[in-house]
Amino acid sequence: MNAKGEWRTLGLLGTCYAAWLVVTACAHALGPWLALPLVALTITLHSSLQHEILHGHPFRDEALNAALVFPALGLLIPYGRFKALHLAHHRDANLTDPRDDPESAYLDPAAWRRLGRPLRAALRFNNTLLGRMILGPAIATAKMYRSDFRLLVAGDRSVARAWLVHAVGALPVVLWLSTVGEVPAGSYALCAYLGLSVLNVRTFLEHRADPSVRGRCAVVEDRGVLALLFLNNNLHAVHHARPDIPWYGLPRHFRDNRDHYLALNGSYRFASYAEVFRRYALRQKEPVAHPLIAAPV
Repeated sequence: MNAKGEWRTLGLLGTCYAAWLVVTACAHALGPWLALPLVALTITLHSSLQHEILHGHPFRDEALNAALVFPALGLLIPYGRFKALHLAHHRDANLTDPRDDPESAYLDPAAWRRLGRPLRAALRFNNTLLGRMILGPAIATAKMYRSDFRLLVAGDRSVARAWLVHAVGALPVVLWLSTVGEVPAGSYALCAYLGLSVLNVRTFLEHRADPSVRGRCAVVEDRGVLALLFLNNNLHAVHHARPDIPWYGLPRHFRDNRDHYLALNGSYRFASYAEVFRRYALRQKEPVAHPLIAAPV
Protein backbone atom coordinates (compact mmCIF):
# COMPACT_ATOMS: atom_id res chain seq x y z
CA MET A 1 0.00 0.00 0.00
CA ASN A 2 1.13 3.54 -0.74
CA ALA A 3 0.97 4.98 2.77
CA LYS A 4 1.15 8.51 1.38
CA GLY A 5 -2.12 8.23 -0.49
CA GLU A 6 -4.08 5.03 -0.19
CA TRP A 7 -5.25 5.93 3.31
CA ARG A 8 -7.71 8.16 1.44
CA THR A 9 -9.29 5.11 -0.18
CA LEU A 10 -9.50 3.31 3.16
CA GLY A 11 -10.92 6.41 4.84
CA LEU A 12 -13.54 6.89 2.14
CA LEU A 13 -14.49 3.21 2.33
CA GLY A 14 -14.91 3.49 6.11
CA THR A 15 -16.99 6.64 5.67
CA CYS A 16 -19.18 4.87 3.10
CA TYR A 17 -19.90 1.94 5.43
CA ALA A 18 -20.47 4.23 8.41
CA ALA A 19 -22.91 6.37 6.42
CA TRP A 20 -24.78 3.27 5.23
CA LEU A 21 -25.07 1.92 8.78
CA VAL A 22 -26.27 5.22 10.24
CA VAL A 23 -28.78 6.01 7.50
CA THR A 24 -30.29 2.52 7.40
CA ALA A 25 -30.52 2.46 11.21
CA CYS A 26 -32.12 5.92 11.42
CA ALA A 27 -34.34 5.75 8.34
CA HIS A 28 -37.56 6.34 10.26
CA ALA A 29 -36.24 9.49 11.90
CA LEU A 30 -34.86 10.79 8.60
CA GLY A 31 -38.02 9.99 6.66
CA PRO A 32 -38.17 8.14 3.32
CA TRP A 33 -37.62 11.24 1.14
CA LEU A 34 -34.19 11.74 2.74
CA ALA A 35 -33.21 8.25 3.86
CA LEU A 36 -33.79 6.40 0.60
CA PRO A 37 -31.78 8.79 -1.63
CA LEU A 38 -28.96 8.72 0.92
CA VAL A 39 -28.92 4.93 0.96
CA ALA A 40 -28.90 4.93 -2.85
CA LEU A 41 -25.93 7.32 -2.91
CA THR A 42 -23.94 5.16 -0.48
CA ILE A 43 -24.55 2.24 -2.85
CA THR A 44 -23.31 4.35 -5.77
CA LEU A 45 -20.17 5.28 -3.84
CA HIS A 46 -19.64 1.65 -2.81
CA SER A 47 -19.86 0.63 -6.49
CA SER A 48 -17.25 3.26 -7.36
CA LEU A 49 -15.01 1.94 -4.58
CA GLN A 50 -15.42 -1.59 -5.95
CA HIS A 51 -14.20 -0.25 -9.29
CA GLU A 52 -11.20 1.35 -7.61
CA ILE A 53 -10.37 -1.82 -5.71
CA LEU A 54 -10.57 -4.19 -8.67
CA HIS A 55 -7.87 -2.08 -10.30
CA GLY A 56 -5.45 -2.92 -7.49
CA HIS A 57 -6.00 -0.26 -4.83
CA PRO A 58 -5.31 0.20 -2.00
CA PHE A 59 -3.35 -3.06 -1.48
CA ARG A 60 -1.35 -5.23 -3.84
CA ASP A 61 -3.03 -8.36 -2.47
CA GLU A 62 -6.20 -9.14 -4.47
CA ALA A 63 -7.83 -11.16 -1.69
CA LEU A 64 -7.28 -8.38 0.83
CA ASN A 65 -8.73 -5.84 -1.58
CA ALA A 66 -11.77 -8.04 -2.24
CA ALA A 67 -12.34 -8.37 1.51
CA LEU A 68 -12.71 -4.59 1.74
CA VAL A 69 -15.84 -4.70 -0.45
CA PHE A 70 -17.11 -8.10 0.71
CA PRO A 71 -20.44 -6.77 2.09
CA ALA A 72 -22.69 -6.72 -0.98
CA LEU A 73 -24.39 -3.37 -0.34
CA GLY A 74 -25.70 -3.14 -3.90
CA LEU A 75 -27.07 -6.71 -3.92
CA LEU A 76 -27.64 -6.79 -7.69
CA ILE A 77 -24.15 -7.45 -9.11
CA PRO A 78 -21.54 -9.86 -7.71
CA TYR A 79 -18.18 -8.18 -7.21
CA GLY A 80 -16.39 -11.16 -8.79
CA ARG A 81 -18.45 -10.87 -11.97
CA PHE A 82 -18.07 -7.10 -12.07
CA LYS A 83 -14.31 -7.51 -11.78
CA ALA A 84 -14.04 -10.15 -14.51
CA LEU A 85 -16.28 -8.28 -16.95
CA HIS A 86 -14.72 -4.89 -16.27
CA LEU A 87 -11.16 -6.12 -16.76
CA ALA A 88 -12.30 -7.66 -20.05
CA HIS A 89 -13.75 -4.25 -20.94
CA HIS A 90 -10.28 -2.76 -20.42
CA ARG A 91 -8.96 -4.58 -23.48
CA ASP A 92 -9.07 -1.27 -25.26
CA ALA A 93 -8.77 -2.69 -28.78
CA ASN A 94 -12.29 -4.11 -28.28
CA LEU A 95 -13.84 -1.03 -26.67
CA THR A 96 -17.52 -0.52 -27.62
CA ASP A 97 -17.62 -3.63 -29.83
CA PRO A 98 -20.74 -5.51 -28.63
CA ARG A 99 -19.19 -8.82 -29.71
CA ASP A 100 -16.14 -8.44 -27.43
CA ASP A 101 -16.75 -5.63 -24.93
CA PRO A 102 -19.06 -6.90 -22.13
CA GLU A 103 -19.88 -3.34 -21.09
CA SER A 104 -20.82 -2.07 -24.54
CA ALA A 105 -24.24 -0.41 -24.80
CA TYR A 106 -24.25 -0.94 -28.58
CA LEU A 107 -25.81 -3.87 -30.40
CA ASP A 108 -24.48 -5.76 -33.36
CA PRO A 109 -26.46 -4.45 -36.38
CA ALA A 110 -27.59 -8.00 -37.15
CA ALA A 111 -29.03 -8.38 -33.65
CA TRP A 112 -30.67 -4.95 -33.91
CA ARG A 113 -32.47 -5.92 -37.14
CA ARG A 114 -33.98 -8.98 -35.45
CA LEU A 115 -35.65 -6.95 -32.68
CA GLY A 116 -39.32 -6.00 -32.67
CA ARG A 117 -40.55 -2.41 -32.56
CA PRO A 118 -41.32 -2.27 -28.79
CA LEU A 119 -37.83 -3.44 -27.83
CA ARG A 120 -36.24 -1.11 -30.35
CA ALA A 121 -38.17 1.80 -28.87
CA ALA A 122 -37.04 0.84 -25.36
CA LEU A 123 -33.40 0.64 -26.43
CA ARG A 124 -33.61 3.98 -28.22
CA PHE A 125 -34.95 5.53 -25.03
CA ASN A 126 -32.12 3.79 -23.17
CA ASN A 127 -29.73 5.77 -25.39
CA THR A 128 -30.94 9.02 -23.81
CA LEU A 129 -29.60 9.98 -20.39
CA LEU A 130 -32.98 9.77 -18.65
CA GLY A 131 -33.63 6.47 -20.37
CA ARG A 132 -30.27 5.11 -19.22
CA MET A 133 -31.13 6.11 -15.65
CA ILE A 134 -34.64 4.64 -15.78
CA LEU A 135 -34.19 1.52 -17.91
CA GLY A 136 -30.42 1.13 -17.92
CA PRO A 137 -29.97 -0.85 -14.69
CA ALA A 138 -32.68 -3.33 -15.69
CA ILE A 139 -31.28 -3.79 -19.20
CA ALA A 140 -27.66 -4.18 -18.07
CA THR A 141 -28.40 -6.58 -15.21
CA ALA A 142 -30.77 -8.66 -17.37
CA LYS A 143 -28.02 -8.96 -20.00
CA MET A 144 -25.50 -10.07 -17.38
CA TYR A 145 -27.89 -12.50 -15.67
CA ARG A 146 -28.76 -14.12 -18.99
CA SER A 147 -25.11 -14.56 -19.89
CA ASP A 148 -24.19 -15.83 -16.43
CA PHE A 149 -27.05 -18.34 -16.44
CA ARG A 150 -25.72 -19.82 -19.67
CA LEU A 151 -22.22 -19.98 -18.20
CA LEU A 152 -23.52 -21.65 -15.05
CA VAL A 153 -25.41 -24.25 -17.10
CA ALA A 154 -22.22 -24.87 -19.06
CA GLY A 155 -20.39 -25.55 -15.79
CA ASP A 156 -18.26 -22.41 -15.48
CA ARG A 157 -16.86 -22.71 -11.94
CA SER A 158 -15.53 -19.15 -11.77
CA VAL A 159 -19.02 -17.75 -12.35
CA ALA A 160 -20.52 -20.14 -9.80
CA ARG A 161 -17.87 -19.14 -7.27
CA ALA A 162 -18.52 -15.43 -7.84
CA TRP A 163 -22.24 -15.88 -7.23
CA LEU A 164 -21.63 -18.02 -4.13
CA VAL A 165 -19.31 -15.40 -2.63
CA HIS A 166 -21.88 -12.75 -3.50
CA ALA A 167 -24.62 -14.67 -1.68
CA VAL A 168 -22.42 -14.93 1.42
CA GLY A 169 -21.57 -11.22 1.14
CA ALA A 170 -25.26 -10.35 0.98
CA LEU A 171 -25.97 -12.15 4.28
CA PRO A 172 -24.61 -9.43 6.61
CA VAL A 173 -26.54 -6.82 4.62
CA VAL A 174 -29.79 -8.77 4.88
CA LEU A 175 -29.24 -9.56 8.57
CA TRP A 176 -28.59 -5.90 9.39
CA LEU A 177 -31.63 -4.71 7.47
CA SER A 178 -33.88 -7.34 9.09
CA THR A 179 -32.72 -6.65 12.65
CA VAL A 180 -31.30 -3.15 13.14
CA GLY A 181 -32.03 -1.41 9.86
CA GLU A 182 -35.26 0.46 9.27
CA VAL A 183 -35.45 0.15 5.48
CA PRO A 184 -38.04 -2.40 4.24
CA ALA A 185 -36.93 -4.98 1.67
CA GLY A 186 -38.88 -3.39 -1.19
CA SER A 187 -37.52 0.07 -0.40
CA TYR A 188 -33.97 -1.26 -0.22
CA ALA A 189 -34.38 -2.95 -3.60
CA LEU A 190 -35.43 0.45 -4.97
CA CYS A 191 -32.32 2.01 -3.40
CA ALA A 192 -30.10 -0.61 -5.04
CA TYR A 193 -31.69 0.18 -8.39
CA LEU A 194 -31.35 3.94 -7.86
CA GLY A 195 -27.70 3.49 -6.90
CA LEU A 196 -27.06 1.98 -10.33
CA SER A 197 -29.18 4.70 -11.95
CA VAL A 198 -26.88 7.39 -10.57
CA LEU A 199 -23.83 5.40 -11.66
CA ASN A 200 -25.28 5.32 -15.17
CA VAL A 201 -24.90 9.10 -15.39
CA ARG A 202 -21.18 8.38 -15.63
CA THR A 203 -21.28 5.32 -17.86
CA PHE A 204 -23.81 6.85 -20.28
CA LEU A 205 -21.30 8.59 -22.53
CA GLU A 206 -17.88 7.59 -21.27
CA HIS A 207 -17.39 5.59 -24.50
CA ARG A 208 -18.29 6.22 -28.12
CA ALA A 209 -17.80 4.33 -31.37
CA ASP A 210 -14.66 5.76 -32.97
CA PRO A 211 -12.09 4.34 -35.40
CA SER A 212 -9.31 5.42 -33.03
CA VAL A 213 -9.02 3.36 -29.84
CA ARG A 214 -8.08 6.40 -27.75
CA GLY A 215 -10.89 8.40 -29.31
CA ARG A 216 -13.44 6.13 -27.66
CA CYS A 217 -13.00 7.43 -24.10
CA ALA A 218 -14.55 10.65 -22.81
CA VAL A 219 -13.43 13.36 -20.42
CA VAL A 220 -16.02 15.19 -18.31
CA GLU A 221 -14.28 18.04 -16.54
CA ASP A 222 -16.66 18.03 -13.59
CA ARG A 223 -15.37 18.75 -10.09
CA GLY A 224 -18.66 18.54 -8.18
CA VAL A 225 -20.45 15.97 -6.06
CA LEU A 226 -20.84 13.55 -8.96
CA ALA A 227 -17.09 13.56 -9.60
CA LEU A 228 -16.58 12.51 -5.98
CA LEU A 229 -19.27 9.82 -6.17
CA PHE A 230 -17.60 8.50 -9.32
CA LEU A 231 -14.10 8.80 -7.77
CA ASN A 232 -12.95 11.02 -10.63
CA ASN A 233 -13.68 8.33 -13.18
CA ASN A 234 -15.37 11.09 -15.16
CA LEU A 235 -11.82 11.63 -16.43
CA HIS A 236 -12.34 8.37 -18.23
CA ALA A 237 -9.78 8.76 -21.01
CA VAL A 238 -7.14 9.17 -18.31
CA HIS A 239 -8.37 6.11 -16.44
CA HIS A 240 -8.20 3.88 -19.52
CA ALA A 241 -4.74 5.13 -20.43
CA ARG A 242 -3.46 4.87 -16.85
CA PRO A 243 -5.64 2.49 -14.78
CA ASP A 244 -2.78 2.25 -12.28
CA ILE A 245 -3.37 5.84 -11.09
CA PRO A 246 -5.62 5.90 -7.99
CA TRP A 247 -8.76 8.02 -7.94
CA TYR A 248 -7.22 10.84 -5.93
CA GLY A 249 -4.32 11.16 -8.40
CA LEU A 250 -6.41 11.45 -11.57
CA PRO A 251 -7.31 15.19 -11.39
CA ARG A 252 -3.73 16.36 -10.97
CA HIS A 253 -2.44 14.00 -13.64
CA PHE A 254 -5.11 15.27 -16.03
CA ARG A 255 -4.35 18.93 -15.25
CA ASP A 256 -0.67 18.36 -15.93
CA ASN A 257 -1.39 16.55 -19.21
CA ARG A 258 -4.72 18.04 -20.34
CA ASP A 259 -3.66 18.94 -23.89
CA HIS A 260 -2.15 15.49 -24.38
CA TYR A 261 -5.33 13.64 -23.39
CA LEU A 262 -7.65 15.89 -25.37
CA ALA A 263 -5.47 15.42 -28.43
CA LEU A 264 -5.45 11.69 -27.76
CA ASN A 265 -9.24 11.34 -27.54
CA GLY A 266 -10.09 13.82 -30.30
CA SER A 267 -11.45 16.36 -27.78
CA TYR A 268 -14.27 14.04 -26.76
CA ARG A 269 -14.98 16.17 -23.69
CA PHE A 270 -17.74 17.84 -21.73
CA ALA A 271 -17.37 20.70 -19.31
CA SER A 272 -19.64 19.18 -16.65
CA TYR A 273 -22.45 16.74 -16.04
CA ALA A 274 -24.83 19.71 -16.23
CA GLU A 275 -23.82 19.99 -19.90
CA VAL A 276 -24.40 16.27 -20.37
CA PHE A 277 -27.93 16.58 -18.94
CA ARG A 278 -28.71 19.60 -21.11
CA ARG A 279 -27.59 17.86 -24.28
CA TYR A 280 -28.78 14.32 -23.79
CA ALA A 281 -31.55 14.14 -21.18
CA LEU A 282 -34.10 13.24 -23.87
CA ARG A 283 -31.87 13.04 -26.93
CA GLN A 284 -30.12 9.92 -28.20
CA LYS A 285 -26.36 10.05 -27.88
CA GLU A 286 -25.77 7.66 -30.78
CA PRO A 287 -27.64 4.89 -32.62
CA VAL A 288 -28.13 1.61 -30.75
CA ALA A 289 -26.64 -0.45 -33.58
CA HIS A 290 -22.85 -0.04 -33.60
CA PRO A 291 -22.19 2.45 -36.41
CA LEU A 292 -18.76 1.04 -37.31
CA ILE A 293 -19.89 -2.56 -37.76
CA ALA A 294 -21.17 -3.30 -41.23
CA ALA A 295 -24.90 -4.00 -41.28
CA PRO A 296 -26.00 -7.27 -42.89
CA VAL A 297 -27.18 -7.02 -46.47
